[in-house]
Amino acid sequence: MGSAIASRLGLSRGQCRVLVGSGAAAGTAAAFQAPLTGAFYGFELIIGVYAIPSVAPVMTAALLAVLTVRTLGAEPFPIIVPPIPDLTLADYPPFILLGLIGAGVAIAIMRLVTLVEKGFQLSGVPAPLRPMIGGLGVGALALYSPQIMSSGEGALHIQVGTGVTVSVLLVFLLKICASSLSLGSGFRGGLFLAALFLGSLMGKLFAGAAAFAGLPVDPVVSAVVGMAALAVGIVGGPFTMTFLTLETTGDLAISGLVLTAAIACSLTVRETFGYSFSTWRLHLRGESIRGAHDVGWLRDLTVGRLMEPMRATFSADGTQAAFRAAFPLGQIRHVTLLDAEGRYAGLVRVARVYSAGQDGPIDAFAQHRTAILHPDMNVTEAAGVFRDANAEMLAVVDPDTGQVLGQLHEVEALRRYAHEVEIARRDLSGGD
Repeated sequence: MGSAIASRLGLSRGQCRVLVGSGAAAGTAAAFQAPLTGAFYGFELIIGVYAIPSVAPVMTAALLAVLTVRTLGAEPFPIIVPPIPDLTLADYPPFILLGLIGAGVAIAIMRLVTLVEKGFQLSGVPAPLRPMIGGLGVGALALYSPQIMSSGEGALHIQVGTGVTVSVLLVFLLKICASSLSLGSGFRGGLFLAALFLGSLMGKLFAGAAAFAGLPVDPVVSAVVGMAALAVGIVGGPFTMTFLTLETTGDLAISGLVLTAAIACSLTVRETFGYSFSTWRLHLRGESIRGAHDVGWLRDLTVGRLMEPMRATFSADGTQAAFRAAFPLGQIRHVTLLDAEGRYAGLVRVARVYSAGQDGPIDAFAQHRTAILHPDMNVTEAAGVFRDANAEMLAVVDPDTGQVLGQLHEVEALRRYAHEVEIARRDLSGGD
């Protein structure tokens, strides 16, 4: 809704991001009746930065959403945790370990979804039939427990408040399979609520394993910490999940454990995998998005937009004498050579031809025969070509026909890149 309104009003990229972030904050805050959770969801996962100008609209949207659902009669579902004694440094290592385990589980789940999706693609099953097969599989798994199909808060509260049994392990494994099968077969959606549910199960299993090792870890506390840690690994947003636990439990002490585990999980996933679930899916589609920061401007800043018309061309079959007659020294620096069919054949520096002081084929002075730019390259890709070729100007060539479309100077590409970076920075900071 926020994106549609922004497009209709003709807002700038920065204003559009704030409006979309406000909408996401309102939806999340209403779902959990947690305004701070919703606000930080908008900041961390949509807008990408905590900027003063965006605080007012995002917080207003989150607060109004919570007030609206409460006015309409929706009841909150707090998670009740046992009283936690004063924490010491010795209480943190087990939950740091839980965060590291959560990172491994998060990466495994994201890769499993991709593996299932590739399996469906290789199976030859028509795309319209894949969701039906996935639905049958999820239904079969749910015969063990309806919680396997759950994506809401009901199963989450049930699992947090019950003991650690073998059934918890089975539900955990089957829920992972069901989520992977559902998304891999083509159903739309994400893993936000599923990650919360799976994280609570992971935390309970961790508490059971810790009990065997003689570590006094409370299952309910471990379930809440695991819930947030796994969600951070899959979805992202460590502060979002920390405020979610604070607002749903009302316990400040547990929030410190949650933040510690969330940071450990987030850093591990970032360094070893590099993606959240949403950015991983975009990466598989060929996008370069790795976070909430706006990179759309970079994709739009293509060589085709930056190039200028080719200023001078010459036949690759010509001679140096004819070249010097056509291009007096000091008039132009580079000339593009074209073959008999009008295709790109290299660049010639005019000064080099004059310094040679001899006659012969001009083709001998051709440089950068293979170092060319394509019109659909973005500016960072073009900068890489300039760097590898050690060139100050390159030709823009149609990749299909080999025809020269224009030229681009490295200094112009870098100037425009710096200009767009400054605009993006102002959008993030709310400056003029």
